[in-house]
Amino acid sequence: MFGALGAFVTRFRWYVIAAWVVIAVLVGAFAPALESTQDNSEFLPDHYESIKAMNLQSDEFAQASAPGAILIVERDGGGKLSGDDQKAAMDIAGKLGPELSKKTFQQTVVMTDEKGNPNLSADGTVLLGVIPLAEDASGYDPQNIDDGKDLRDDIESLTDGTDLEIRTTGTVPQSLDSQESGDKTLLIVGIATVVLIIGLLALIFRSVLICLLPIVTVALVSVIATGAIGWANKVFDLKADSSVEQILVVVLYGVGTDYILFFLFRHRERLRQGAAVKDSVIHSLDRAGEAIASAGGAVIVSFMALILSSLSIFRAIGPALAIAVFVTLLAALTLVPAIVSLLGKALFWPSKSWQREPQHGTFKKFGDTVGKRPGMIALASGGVMTVIALAALGFNPSFDFASSLPKGVESTEAQHTLEDHFSKGAADPVPVLVDTQGEDVTAEDLAPLKTALGEADGVDKVSDPVASKDGSAYQLYVTLTDDPTSDAAQDNVAGPIRDAAHKYTPDGTEAYVGGTPGIFADMSKAMARDYKVVFPVAAIVIMLILALLLRSLVAPWYLMAAVGLGFAATLGATVIAFQHIGGEPGLIFMLPIYIYLFVTALGTDYNILMIARLREEAREGREPRAAAAFAVKEAGPTIASAGVILAGTFGSLMLGGNTLIVSMGFALAIGILLAAFVMAMFFTPSLTALIGHAAWWPGHGDEERPHREVETTT
Repeated sequence: MFGALGAFVTRFRWYVIAAWVVIAVLVGAFAPALESTQDNSEFLPDHYESIKAMNLQSDEFAQASAPGAILIVERDGGGKLSGDDQKAAMDIAGKLGPELSKKTFQQTVVMTDEKGNPNLSADGTVLLGVIPLAEDASGYDPQNIDDGKDLRDDIESLTDGTDLEIRTTGTVPQSLDSQESGDKTLLIVGIATVVLIIGLLALIFRSVLICLLPIVTVALVSVIATGAIGWANKVFDLKADSSVEQILVVVLYGVGTDYILFFLFRHRERLRQGAAVKDSVIHSLDRAGEAIASAGGAVIVSFMALILSSLSIFRAIGPALAIAVFVTLLAALTLVPAIVSLLGKALFWPSKSWQREPQHGTFKKFGDTVGKRPGMIALASGGVMTVIALAALGFNPSFDFASSLPKGVESTEAQHTLEDHFSKGAADPVPVLVDTQGEDVTAEDLAPLKTALGEADGVDKVSDPVASKDGSAYQLYVTLTDDPTSDAAQDNVAGPIRDAAHKYTPDGTEAYVGGTPGIFADMSKAMARDYKVVFPVAAIVIMLILALLLRSLVAPWYLMAAVGLGFAATLGATVIAFQHIGGEPGLIFMLPIYIYLFVTALGTDYNILMIARLREEAREGREPRAAAAFAVKEAGPTIASAGVILAGTFGSLMLGGNTLIVSMGFALAIGILLAAFVMAMFFTPSLTALIGHAAWWPGHGDEERPHREVETTT
């Protein structure tokens, strides 16, 4: 089938290239823009308690508004705020209110408590102001973010010529800083990725055109993939978190370059054997096409498994990345061979070294060692991954999204000042909603609830209960002693605070604890469920792909076991680097699922390439150990090159500047290096050599077969 595809794209190469260009132009012109959200409540289904609280609050307490922005007022240069300073701050607040956008904020700045006293810190150095969100505003939409930028501009203008410094934090300013940080990260990652790919390809091939091939190809593919994702998001109302664009850039360039390398190495090998360019393209696609398609299928299946997640953050990013890989796969099987066929031997210009058969000194030694001592190699490589994997037991999931903002941005610094001078939970109190469900309930009946909540761990104070207009619901606000985004706040809300709310609510009524820590607590439950569903489904479907590719019921088991060991080793290495060496209290909760999917899918890519080459050598009449040795010698350079490029591409995420992206970049880079240089290079071929012919049962795909020539075209 892939030989026939190769014959088609070489014969109609101009039409294939033109079709890709026309499609890219049309998609770029008409596809909707790719958008993302940072509102974590949008990621949870309605049956979780925090969402029930939010919905009840929206229905019964529409007038109750969450803080849209928090103003931190200090003297420029520090010191106590005098009476004149406080009066000047109040005047600024009075002038600022009418200037606020009605689409995002209520046009008022609250700088006093419920008794009318200034919200002044105990040491008198900080004055706190709160700007409530508008009724229909989320604080995360593009309009809200633009209004946050205008807010800062207005504050800068109003404080000009005064002795006051006013900084902003809270939902809207944090969204603004997150977007600006994400834009910078995207630019840095994009530049680093392109430079890295060009540099490494220059070292490997010493060819100008090969250096440009993946850049031009993926640039074309990215237009189509991004447009298709935008349409999918619009049609299915999918939502992605703010990191999706950075990950998308890395996946497109990393995976795209990998698949191009899989093809180019076979093409160069065939040319060295004296084949004409077109014949070589057809032969190379015939031999490498099945491995590339199977590898791409494994990646797509892994990403699509995320639609089974209960979190819409993963249900959105899974199909998005699957679409990107699918378009990249199509390009690798059609566009790339067409371009290579068109360029001919000029593809390798100005290098002449492609004409010489390499000695493969290093990889020949690796292959000989695997062939002669497969037991020792399997034990050593597996042992290394097992030892590192043990550290994964110390993984501590964190839901502290505040760490996703880089240090030094205004909202982060203002938040630190707020926490240093006020109760850490003052800026974002936790709502407790009571649904009376038709019972006759008064505020006095909720006194035991207020008392129990006040005595729960992590609570600073509790407001009096306030009834809705029709009396069908009540609302209390709990101010925490910890930062609402912290792990401590999440643990207290999930445990003692919810326990108290459920136990001391009057009979016949229901209490729901929401807010930021409530959302994080529910996300933790959802993730625990996802680990039990998504992981096994992805593994089973990938095993089916391997079974179909290899016509074997034995090899898929140890190949997936190897990938699972690689996942654990990757997580263990990340725990060692960030928790033990870096001193981080934990790692972002979603990291294991990203590691699993990327390392499982992309690690399987390298396993597929190695095992397919090993089978090919066995069909040439070589015994299992000799086939393993020859496969490492021939496929080793391809896997090593692809692994270094992909690991470097993922590693560029470490330039992102925040803990979430940095830890993800490190983990994925380490995972790819382990998959390429330990698992695929040594562990998989040594196990296959040890198991021998039984590895291919019942299809016996390693049996010697007569040579098959692919029909060529002119």
